[in-house]
Formats: sequence, structure tokens, C-alpha cells
Amino acid sequence: MSGGWTAELVLSGVVLAGASVQRLAGIGFALVAAPALVLLLGPAQGVLLSNAASGAISLIGLADGWRRVRLRAMVPLVAAAACAVPAGAWVAARLPQDVLLAGMGALVSAAVLLVAYGARLSALRGPSGALAAGAASGFMNSAAGVGGPAMSLYAVNADWPVREFVPNAQFYGVTVNALSLLVKGAPRLTSPAWLLVAAGIAGGAVAGKALADRIPEARARRLVLLLALAGGLTTLAKGLWELTAH
Repeated sequence: MSGGWTAELVLSGVVLAGASVQRLAGIGFALVAAPALVLLLGPAQGVLLSNAASGAISLIGLADGWRRVRLRAMVPLVAAAACAVPAGAWVAARLPQDVLLAGMGALVSAAVLLVAYGARLSALRGPSGALAAGAASGFMNSAAGVGGPAMSLYAVNADWPVREFVPNAQFYGVTVNALSLLVKGAPRLTSPAWLLVAAGIAGGAVAGKALADRIPEARARRLVLLLALAGGLTTLAKGLWELTAH
């Protein structure tokens, strides 16, 4: 990562914003932060850092709600994700950077719109729906750092109440991001950058929890989706610009 302290401070700010959003709304770190991390670090390292930071903030959030995790419901989601993570890593490692940027931007933007409109899909119901959602989420998480939308769509189609969705999404986030890092390895950052990222995660966790008491959940989720759509479209535009420049 070039740019010295300025770039590292920007990186920490992006992580803090993503962590705040996820702690506030239960989801959203990768949707908000992954596009910016990819633009700052490049697709490979940006996705790895998104996996690491998203898993960490999910673990912090899970500390409050682990008793509400539905392990029986999560088994098929996690199992399918585990099978799909290597495929996502394989694809991401073999695509050129401009193609990856355009593809990730398109995936994020499409996922945001599907979640925003609460898409109802018969393929995402029942045991087969859990397997389909887990496989899609694992692939997207490993390839693009954004596995949450598929999980959110499954929860919508399974009629999960928010109180149940949030801790289960946190549990899933810890598990699938750990799997992605196990397959691909840890991000390569300098020691000062790691310290600033850790500070961003901790600060975001505190800020998001404080804001959660003041901002209605519906408004928080709209904010997540708007920020995610902006990031997705920006990443898509950069990828298309680089593709046409060749």
C-alpha cells in the first residue's frame, strides 16, 4: 500500500465507517467498505482485508447475541459456503484486475438492489434455498468480499424477524470470513496499518453501538444500502474505465 500515513489513515477511516454501520444495522461492513478497500489496496488485498475486518466486527457483535443463534438452521448455509469458498478464491486469482473491479462493482450493485426491494425467490426457501444461498454467499465472499446479501435474501424469504436475523448473520459472518481467510491467507499490511485498522474496528464498534440507540433500524438499513450502492457503482465505473482504456 503506497501513500504512507495519509493512505493508512484513509484506510482506517474506511474500516471505522464500515464497522460503525455493521454494529448499527447488524449487516453492512463489506457492502459499505469492500468497494473502497478494493480501490485503496487492489482487488486481492482489498477483499482479504474486508474478510478479516468483517469477521472481526461480526465476532464483536456476536458477543451480545450468541444465545439467539439458530445452529440447526445455520448448518446448511455454512456447509454450502464452505464448499463454494475455494471456487470464489480460484476465480478471483485468475481474473485481470480491471475485470475483477467491474465484476465486483456489478455484483455489489445488483445485490444491494435485490436486498433493497426484498426480492422474493422460491429458490431461496426451504433446505434447498439454504444451500443455494450459502453457496452463493460463500462464492461472493471469497471472490468479492461481499457474502452478506445472499444471506439477507435468504432471511427475507425465510421470514426471519430482525431479532433472529442479526445474531445469525453475525455468526455466519464470523464463520464464512474465517473460511475465506483460511483458503486465501491473511492480508499483507504494514504494522502501522494493522494498528490503525484495529483502531478503526474498535472505534466503529463503539460508535455503531452508540448510534444504534439513536437511529431507527429502518433508517439505518437505508443508509447501509445507499452507501453500498454508491460504492458498488464507483467500483464498477473504475473497472469499466480501465477495461476501455486498454
